[in-house]
Amino acid sequence: MKKLLFGALALGLMSACNNDSMTNQNETPANEPTLSTNLTLKRGCASEEIRQETLQNNPELRQKYTELEANTENFSQNIKLGKVLTDGSVEIPVVVNILYSNAAENLSDARVAEQIAVLNADYGGTNTDITKVPTEFQTVKAGDVKIKFRLANTVRKSTTTTSWVRDTMKKSANGGIDATSPSNYLNIWIVGKVVSSDGRTILGYATFPESAGLWNDGVVIPAPYFGKTGAATNFNLGRTATHEVGHYLNLRHIWGDAKCGNDLVADTPTQTAENYGTPTYPLYNRCSGTNRSVMFMNYMDYVNDAAMFMFSAGQKTRMQSVVAASGARSGLRVY
Repeated sequence: MKKLLFGALALGLMSACNNDSMTNQNETPANEPTLSTNLTLKRGCASEEIRQETLQNNPELRQKYTELEANTENFSQNIKLGKVLTDGSVEIPVVVNILYSNAAENLSDARVAEQIAVLNADYGGTNTDITKVPTEFQTVKAGDVKIKFRLANTVRKSTTTTSWVRDTMKKSANGGIDATSPSNYLNIWIVGKVVSSDGRTILGYATFPESAGLWNDGVVIPAPYFGKTGAATNFNLGRTATHEVGHYLNLRHIWGDAKCGNDLVADTPTQTAENYGTPTYPLYNRCSGTNRSVMFMNYMDYVNDAAMFMFSAGQKTRMQSVVAASGARSGLRVY
């Protein structure tokens, strides 16, 4: 099992990311327009890539980043000492901002509710496929993360823009939708398509907690990968949102965005790189002379929706530290 953090984190260490159920996992989608997608598309998330660029250009955010990681480590140590959260679960209010250029992109209220239900199942450890966690990882699975999600509002806006580049969808001046009180709400923007600065199609991206409360704080997901009914093949169980919200709550990619990298979580096995598709357990990797199966079924890997179904206990600790009363996202707390 690997790594514990901390020390002076080299901000340039992490490389670019190529990212992204509730009950009835195998239900047949019906009565919802299906968006045309490239079925050979691999998961692609630009969260870490964008984070590194932002940190390099913003000393204030670099300081917040350092404080964030120090607080996370302190919280982890306090947990070991028996100092736990006293107020139970934290319920995060969610605003879904839908920018649509056609009917298929104007996702229904039912589709939005479906995605919120997936988040609650995955973060609550009640997803039906949690039973697939291998025996090896049963002792470190998170179970209930004690973070819940409540739909507060859905904002819709028609647009002629079919493809969006980083953060343009977050400003009304660009034809997008301004965030609703980002210190107090998780804002999710749904658009037709998102491309990176080099033209890659992205399944989603998120801001990390050092950006808490800023105008661009939140998660972006293209319509084909949001919710379940009518979503794209391989990404139709709502797990792109589960993955991106994980970043929003300070989880890194499980391989640490480097060969045998560090995701700053002690109970996730070190792995050589990201995984795609639907791997079969055990999937062995060798890092630092140790050959063992990786936790490819973790929500923070790149496998297809049907192949990911768990967080680890260490990841739970990181997320709880962010929404704690002293955490970077304490403004999300609902009393």
